[in-house]
Amino acid sequence: MHIFAPCPRGLEELLVAELIALGMTRVTHVGGGVQAEADPLALYKSNLHSRYATRLLVKLAEGPYQKEDDVYKMARDIAWHEWFDVSQSIRVNTTAVKSPLKSLDFITLRVKDAVCDRFRADHGARPNVDTNHPDQRVQLFLTETTATLYIDSSGNPLWQRGYRTAAGQAPLKENLAAGILALAGWNDIDESGAHVYKNFLDPMCGSGTIVIEAAWMRTNTAPGLNRPFACERWVKADKALWTKLRADARAAITPLPEDTLFASDAHPGAIAATHRHLEQVGFAGAVSIMESDFVEIAAPAESGLIVTNPPYGVRLSEQDALRAEYPEWGRTLKQQFAGWTAAFFTGDLELTKGLGLKPRRRYPLKNGALECRLFVIDLVAGFHRRQKPTDS
Repeated sequence: MHIFAPCPRGLEELLVAELIALGMTRVTHVGGGVQAEADPLALYKSNLHSRYATRLLVKLAEGPYQKEDDVYKMARDIAWHEWFDVSQSIRVNTTAVKSPLKSLDFITLRVKDAVCDRFRADHGARPNVDTNHPDQRVQLFLTETTATLYIDSSGNPLWQRGYRTAAGQAPLKENLAAGILALAGWNDIDESGAHVYKNFLDPMCGSGTIVIEAAWMRTNTAPGLNRPFACERWVKADKALWTKLRADARAAITPLPEDTLFASDAHPGAIAATHRHLEQVGFAGAVSIMESDFVEIAAPAESGLIVTNPPYGVRLSEQDALRAEYPEWGRTLKQQFAGWTAAFFTGDLELTKGLGLKPRRRYPLKNGALECRLFVIDLVAGFHRRQKPTDS
């Protein structure tokens, strides 16, 4: 099977290495994702274990087109009943780059018609359409001259880990959070085979997305254990293999070391959501949670890794108000966290200038359409730059 795995911009190389480790072959980085070849075992394992992919799409057909009827014929020629039963509901999604077709809504409707017409011709019945909670998703991708049809093996996007019931303001997608942690070094191993960073803190934890991903990484927990996948309902799905893979994943989980993961936030609602989500994923009591403003926190250990996604104001007045806090954050980091490494994921490209701290690495990333940076800063005593005085 030929696979296309979209992911957040900037995480492609992480995803390449991950999919190779999970058994996929001919894995290459392409714009906005990764393409690969996979057998059913590698596809199942990748859905269950991938931390960075958004979806795993299986290519069914590809060819040139000039008009809607060309795409309709391509979709109708696919033996859909070999993939899923007519009793399952469907949804068709279309994305396009420089397509000459006038209406994406219309071509989406035509592909839906093609799927239904093929089922009706083969079985005398057609699947229902459910745009909210479909059993199976069909993805059409159009370039200027080429149409490609995929079936989505994942169902709901893979960043939906199966636990979230509430989110803080501007929640971070879980696969992007996992990528940020990996780039910051949370997975890094030293020469002795031990983790470089033993302790972790998110001082602006929101609803707990980053600290939960950090806990899952440290305990080797598969992020897909708490959710189903569309390919489990395919006609040729190997249910016995799925049962074995889930059992193997549960057996591979290791205990979370005590008193090593910490999170805090100044807002009671965020703290409540974090507690709730930690309980839902089985980490209740395993992560130390504090209701506190960042500048009031003392380092919980002599060294460790800070990873956080601070608020970012959309309006100019909000940006100015947040930027006024940056020097205080910088002083807190210098005074309380010497010996730590701090990683800030932000849409404010001027963040480190306001902190008065020089980053060791800058990773360009995207959070949806928003251009962002991950700044990784090694904190040592006396590393707080003085702000240049402004001319009066």
